[in-house]
Amino acid sequence: MLFSALRSSVEIRVFLSVWTSKLHSRMSSSCHPRAALCQMNVTADKRANLRAAQELLEEAKRRGASMAFLPEAFDYIGSSREETLALSETLVGDTMKQYTLMARKLDIWLSLGGFHERGCDWEAESRIYNSHVVINNQGEIVSTYRKCHLFDVALPEKGVFLNESAFTIPGASLVPPVQTPIGKLGLGVCYDLRFPEFSLALQKSGAEILTFPSAFTEATGAAHWEVLLRARAIENQCYVLAAAQVGRHHDRRSSYGHSLAVDPWGAVTADCGGERVGVALVEVDLDQIRSVRRNMPLRKHRREATFYASLEGNGQT
Repeated sequence: MLFSALRSSVEIRVFLSVWTSKLHSRMSSSCHPRAALCQMNVTADKRANLRAAQELLEEAKRRGASMAFLPEAFDYIGSSREETLALSETLVGDTMKQYTLMARKLDIWLSLGGFHERGCDWEAESRIYNSHVVINNQGEIVSTYRKCHLFDVALPEKGVFLNESAFTIPGASLVPPVQTPIGKLGLGVCYDLRFPEFSLALQKSGAEILTFPSAFTEATGAAHWEVLLRARAIENQCYVLAAAQVGRHHDRRSSYGHSLAVDPWGAVTADCGGERVGVALVEVDLDQIRSVRRNMPLRKHRREATFYASLEGNGQT
């Protein structure tokens, strides 16, 4: 039966979400661009990861997506600092060449969130950037953002111990939102999601969509993932698209999954679930952004920056 076959590749709930989206599209008189969230379960096997990504991207294209989003660490997840560094590449290395070829062949834009990019002083320091790369449908890199907020967190009671700064260089700055077929895209990566001022800066610079490719831990994901994504969408009146890793990568690391799309009102419009890889599609209605912002003009009501800074220096110890 159909549902039985689907269990081998994509969750039934993702199928139903996509089917509902397609039905809505047929019933609608307007035609909105479609984005695809690709949920992955990568390991240290870069070739296998590339093949898995290609299958997801081909599926996204067949379903009518004009842009597809891959999660943080789409290229690989190493089991040690040494393996992570050894597998890293530059933006002109083989991995990125393969993705530029795929973008051109499939005629699709790509958001590649969390590429292990060798740092500018690699020979001396052997450290990397966690880079979010956007490639257009001509196979050209049009934007690169290097993750600014690094995940140095120890939660002993949750079994979470990660020290990203041990091998990663923090990015120096945000990058301006980039115009894509689905709208103006503001780039972040995973832990950046937890800093509201980061998203607000992108929105003020014109972002209509915020994207946070991620590999949230199971513990932090269960507690915070959906509420953070919905909060960023509501307070910035933007779409938020977040492709995620799912499942076990090696003996010491697993990811929460639940790649989500959230609309400007804060409603979850797609969810890949927490068990399997797969693709979920979402239609991006830029008119909804304009309507929400017009009816509840948060930007107009926001006070000047000095108002919010007025308490600085007055905190009590």
